[in-house]
Amino acid sequence: MTSFLRDLSLPAVAAGFLAVLVSYAGPLAIFFQAGASAGVSQEMMTSWVWAISLGAAVSGMVLSLWLRAPVVTAWSAPGTALLVTLFPDLSLNEAVGAYLTAAAITLVIGLSGSFDALVRAIPKGVAAGMMAGILFQFGVGAFTAIDGSPALALGMLAAYLLCRRLWPKYSLILLLLAGILLAMVLEGASLAGLRWELATPQLIRPEWSLAATLGLALPLVLVSLSGQFLPGMAILHGSGYPVGARPIIGVTSLVSLPMALFGGISIVVAAITAAICAGKDAHEDPTRRYVAGVFNGIFYLVGGLFAGTIVSLFTSLPVAFVAVLAGLALLGAIGGNLVTALEEPKGREAALITFIVTASGLSLYGLSSALWGVVFGLAAHLVLNGNPAGSRAPWREWRRARGQKTS
Repeated sequence: MTSFLRDLSLPAVAAGFLAVLVSYAGPLAIFFQAGASAGVSQEMMTSWVWAISLGAAVSGMVLSLWLRAPVVTAWSAPGTALLVTLFPDLSLNEAVGAYLTAAAITLVIGLSGSFDALVRAIPKGVAAGMMAGILFQFGVGAFTAIDGSPALALGMLAAYLLCRRLWPKYSLILLLLAGILLAMVLEGASLAGLRWELATPQLIRPEWSLAATLGLALPLVLVSLSGQFLPGMAILHGSGYPVGARPIIGVTSLVSLPMALFGGISIVVAAITAAICAGKDAHEDPTRRYVAGVFNGIFYLVGGLFAGTIVSLFTSLPVAFVAVLAGLALLGAIGGNLVTALEEPKGREAALITFIVTASGLSLYGLSSALWGVVFGLAAHLVLNGNPAGSRAPWREWRRARGQKTS
């Protein structure tokens, strides 16, 4: 506890809060689409949000404190997108049964240790190219928002540049406050109707069927591993935290099991918001950024307790506000990963192919563009260079930074 208080910083707290904000305002929208397809009540929708928030809170705080790394967890956004296409033919009870099956399968994969070998086999340039490709669409979204809300978007861009020039360490929290103010003044956003109201979780009886297993459980495992765990682990490794996938997949899968009974889809390591908490904006010292992961969990916990209120808050703000906020917050991560991807001449072309394929949004055979980016990039790397780029140097450096003996 003493070391945590010593490592506490305002930028880390701000990064944790901003990551939660982006998650609620972006991927949460897919959850509402799924809820509308299933025809669930507002009370049930609140239970869903409570479950995914509590699952992300518990797993994120436990892992960040345990591994001393900014491990940000969230719900499976690509998995949630699957629900939109399956409801209403799939019952809510069958969906919960599929959630439980997917969590159990993912747990076995994580504990087997096979995922770690996959991550180690990916060259650094290919991993960085994939990360840049994933984040690229959010950077673009910050500027395409100018078409719909020019005054708000340009005002937030000006505020971002000013804050980066004068108060770089606190630019994220200042941008957030400036954006809310601009949204109220320029777009007429109002927070007057918000009320503090505790969420009431709804227990759902699971049912198992072959159709739900094949149509939801197995695809959920695939998209979670390829679209969330793979890029999420790569973001952590690329930011200097080469932690193993076994404890992360294990904890998130265990947390997913009870949360599924209240409508919560699989909890996974975050792929997008992780970049906010793992970057320099969270803290200049990498060994103190784990605080951002802890506070990310704390804010998720608050959001879960007041699920109805938090949803009303973010839906009262313009869509452009969220797009610009997310894009500008990730500019540093996009630039850093592009530099890493292109810094080695031998691996530059493979990394560039990875970036382009990932940014393209390719979803061949229903698999994510992040997975296809790695596949194409790794194939290009092997053809052009003829050797995998496995190195354990980052692990030695991380242990050295923590004062541990290295072999």
